[in-house]
Amino acid sequence: MKVGWTFLSTHGQVLLAVAGDPSARVRDLAERVGISTRAVLTVLDDLERAGYVHRDRVGRRTRYTVHPELPMRHPAVAHHRVGELLDVLGDRAPGLTGERA
Repeated sequence: MKVGWTFLSTHGQVLLAVAGDPSARVRDLAERVGISTRAVLTVLDDLERAGYVHRDRVGRRTRYTVHPELPMRHPAVAHHRVGELLDVLGDRAPGLTGERA
């Protein structure tokens, strides 16, 4: 089913997926979000550069850590923390770090 638009951007969906499963493979994240693996890698690069996600290599796998203490990016909601979004829409997972919002 093709969806014309969604309430959450691809970045938000990838962030939720990573927070829910910090050890997920890029292929699994792509399937969960419904985008290509290349698109997931681009989003993860954006999230990492902005400090919202940190990647660590653990053997041959990558483990992600989400920083919920950081503010949302849009000025209209910048007074909210990413952790608030994760609390409402995601599972509080072992991939989260930092202070709770």
